[in-house]
Amino acid sequence: MEEPIIYIVGPMKLQNTLMANYLERATEINCEAVEDASHIPSKSNGRANTKRLILWDCMGSDLEACLGDLSRNVWPRMDEDLLSLFNVHRGDGTEEEGLNCGVRGFFYQGDSVDHFIKGIEALFQGELWLSRKIMTHYILNNHWQSSLHNEEELRLLTSREREILHMVSEGASNDMISDKLCISTHTVKTHLYNIFRKINVTSRLQAALWSAKNL
Repeated sequence: MEEPIIYIVGPMKLQNTLMANYLERATEINCEAVEDASHIPSKSNGRANTKRLILWDCMGSDLEACLGDLSRNVWPRMDEDLLSLFNVHRGDGTEEEGLNCGVRGFFYQGDSVDHFIKGIEALFQGELWLSRKIMTHYILNNHWQSSLHNEEELRLLTSREREILHMVSEGASNDMISDKLCISTHTVKTHLYNIFRKINVTSRLQAALWSAKNL
């Protein structure tokens, strides 16, 4: 597996370049500032197993604009990367909408540098970076299926789909699942598409939460 890398995405190039230089020294993880998602290379050419964290700058953007940019530029082609938002304004509801779409962490305007570094380390270890209060609220207020409905969805899953869903809940990437089960990544993606459709979710995070509750 290649060395991990952090991409800081946002239009404030000078500020983000300085931030990238500092984070690289503090975390010893390669870090690069880019102006938009188009400058992030694809995971081809032997880079499929590279663990990447995308830090998306929300400065100057309201919730709707920020999530709109992400939906157009990041989610369609980067579903296996770690995605986190920074310069988030507290209290605007970003967390719940972001979690629904697979965002793993949130850094707020005014957060300390030490807090930022701890969050990055946690994200690379497969953890979510948000307060326990927000996570609890999110779980308790997102009963998108009743218990009976969940049981019906569970019966729709094949044994292979349950196995893959369990691995997703443990943080396994498509490539890790492919290697473990000796199937192609294309087959893994097909299984995930069918799983998401059957349990009515749209992201790996939602699938992981569903798995933790029902498997």
